[in-house]
Amino acid sequence: MQGIRHVFAVSGGASVHLIQSVEDMAGITFICPQHEQAGAMAADAYARVTGNIGAAIATSGPGATNLLSGVCSAYYDSVPVMFINGQVSTFRQKGDTGVRQIGFQETDTVPIFTPVTKYAVQIDDPTSIRYELEKACYLARSGRPGPVYIDVPDNIQRENIEPDKLDRYIPELQPDTISVLTNEIATCVDLIKNAQRPILILGWGIRLAKAEKEILGFVERTGFPVVPTWAVADILPSDHPQYVGTFGTHGTRYANFAVQNADLILSIGSRLDTKATGSPITTFARGAKKIVVDIDPCELGKFERFGLQIDLLINADAGGFLRTFDTQVAEIEMPDISEWFQQIVLWKKKYPICQQEYYKQEDANPYVFVKALSRELSEKDVIITDTGCCLAWMMQAFDFKINQRIYHDWNFTCMGWALPASIGACFALGKKPIICVTGDGSLQMNIQELSTVMKHQLPIKIFLINNNGYSMIRHTQDDWLKARYLASCVEGGLAFPDFVKVAKAYGFKTATISKNRDIRKHIQAVLESEGPFLCNVDIGTEHRVVPQVKFGRPNEDLEPLLERQEFVNNMIVKPLDI
Repeated sequence: MQGIRHVFAVSGGASVHLIQSVEDMAGITFICPQHEQAGAMAADAYARVTGNIGAAIATSGPGATNLLSGVCSAYYDSVPVMFINGQVSTFRQKGDTGVRQIGFQETDTVPIFTPVTKYAVQIDDPTSIRYELEKACYLARSGRPGPVYIDVPDNIQRENIEPDKLDRYIPELQPDTISVLTNEIATCVDLIKNAQRPILILGWGIRLAKAEKEILGFVERTGFPVVPTWAVADILPSDHPQYVGTFGTHGTRYANFAVQNADLILSIGSRLDTKATGSPITTFARGAKKIVVDIDPCELGKFERFGLQIDLLINADAGGFLRTFDTQVAEIEMPDISEWFQQIVLWKKKYPICQQEYYKQEDANPYVFVKALSRELSEKDVIITDTGCCLAWMMQAFDFKINQRIYHDWNFTCMGWALPASIGACFALGKKPIICVTGDGSLQMNIQELSTVMKHQLPIKIFLINNNGYSMIRHTQDDWLKARYLASCVEGGLAFPDFVKVAKAYGFKTATISKNRDIRKHIQAVLESEGPFLCNVDIGTEHRVVPQVKFGRPNEDLEPLLERQEFVNNMIVKPLDI
């Protein structure tokens, strides 16, 4: 059962037998979302939260294609999810006839899903089902995890089989790559010993390897400042003495100064995408020696193509690397980096994310809201957030407590992910309360799932950061299109409902925050309330993510730009002429 207790299933003519099989299976319950995309995203979050496989079922044709965005989210974030799809019967399939379609809703789905899954297969022999299921489960969790897709024609679903007599999948033994890391570890130690301004970058690979305990030991052992990627912004509590903050194109000014002025970058479990490095990536930490640990050799191979010099590439999963390092390195003489820490502390004090002037504003400010939310939430709370500005504000300003977890779709960044993901997380955690932070544009993408929340009376607390449009897009239009807000606001063509009225129609308790002075009391009221709740946080249309990097500038040179001399005074590495 792979740890699966819930399957998210949307019925259709080609999936009814699959759903009936779930119903007949002891210990597994099917949940009916309103849309296949939502089901895929719920299964994705289910897997992220449990660390096991998530599962979703769809039907033929549009049912399958509706899954696709959710499949992409799982694929790009390396999440093990099994997607099972009902297909038209084999005798109704077009085969090699050259026609577009024969069976009702027939769609050749395997070629569609192959590029965004680790394995995609159609079952054409009922006796192969055990083999294919076991193979799919193994591949979903092995190496760099990811989703798998199994297409089951309707007539195959109705065949009689004897499960105990079916062939099993026996995976090939994989070579032990960890034991040969001796040279790499020795080189890594030499680079560490000679560093004066080191930075430790931590990524999602640590969670995938279940290496949280090992990384905490490594952090303490090295004493390095830590900048997490958005995927693991919660890896340390924000008040940890080595925690700096999130970095990258929408990171904090102080963390970006730290990364860009480092003389050693040690990246573990992060693929260092362009959100982290900026563009062009050759400007990333250009004064630093760089060590990158990644399980995927393709990720390691990309840097040369794009011109980023990496001094040491280590092909290993995060857990294996950390355990091997601990085994092979008995003692290490660490450099004195106290002055470096003092400089980082100075940057943090000088360039706070939530500035004092924000608190003096009468109308609700998103940074003030995020700070207040972080103060009111408790240890072990689970937060699900959508993409866009609400995600950036959370990543910049939220102060994590120990054992808090935040989840989001950080690579595919699919609008509308947070609400169905909150549903999946809520079921995964036994209907524990979930904090859902979303935007008005994102909520509209899967607003129908409010009915799923109410159907199951899930204690999901939705904080809707409502700016009546797509603020992240408007920022881009500010930069490049002279503030012509086409298709990014109501005046530019968008339409939004009264979200409070909509939520009430579904049966939600509701509240609205429009003033800074009311933020704390309303957050407390929402958290103390039983059952589902939607709180509309009305922030107006003018707020932007501040700071952020304009395309073409190095990550240390964020907008709003500092006075040039002030900027130069903050640079240890020679500034670039832009």
